[in-house]
Amino acid sequence: MQNNCETKSSCKEKMMLRIKGMIPELIGITLGAIGGGIYYFTVGCSSGSCPITSNPFMSVLWGAMIGFLTGGLFNNKKLKK
Repeated sequence: MQNNCETKSSCKEKMMLRIKGMIPELIGITLGAIGGGIYYFTVGCSSGSCPITSNPFMSVLWGAMIGFLTGGLFNNKKLKK
């Protein structure tokens, strides 16, 4: 595995740029997970036969996934060829 960083500080700078580029997705994951939890506790599934809303973990997981996909719509990164 090649190390493309010249110094330790340049590696930190590259990592910070990568994290800053993922901010919309991270916000989407957070809001989606919160929304999934709220949906479970407010609407939920009374019979227990609903595959997504009968389990709080699944509701939060699906909410986070939808939040990630929605957050990706607001990312302005240009795609590299």
